[in-house]
Amino acid sequence: MTKNNGESPQKTEVKVSLIGGHRLAGATLHERTVTASLIGGADIDLTDVDIPDSARLRITKLSLIGGVTLRVRRDVRVEVRGLRLGGVKDDGPSEPGGPTVRIDAWGLVGGVSVHRS
Repeated sequence: MTKNNGESPQKTEVKVSLIGGHRLAGATLHERTVTASLIGGADIDLTDVDIPDSARLRITKLSLIGGVTLRVRRDVRVEVRGLRLGGVKDDGPSEPGGPTVRIDAWGLVGGVSVHRS
């Protein structure tokens, strides 16, 4: 994960594809990531990443068809926003006071599924 030291603006990584989703691992994510596709979801794994407690990652998913699968540690708070037909499934509460990952999911079909380990 690329960290912001407060002196420079946050980097935004953009991934675009027409058909097919994106697989993102924590070491390759910036503090802001945008993934866009006509058809295809995003599979994001942050379980092996040491995210500082004050960190706020923001991931934006844009697609007509395709959802988001997010894997995080138990101490990570997850905020889900956006408009999609599919809803949100989170398999457990997070512990208070941890880092925050915000998912902005915009699309017609596809939900957001959060798995904690």
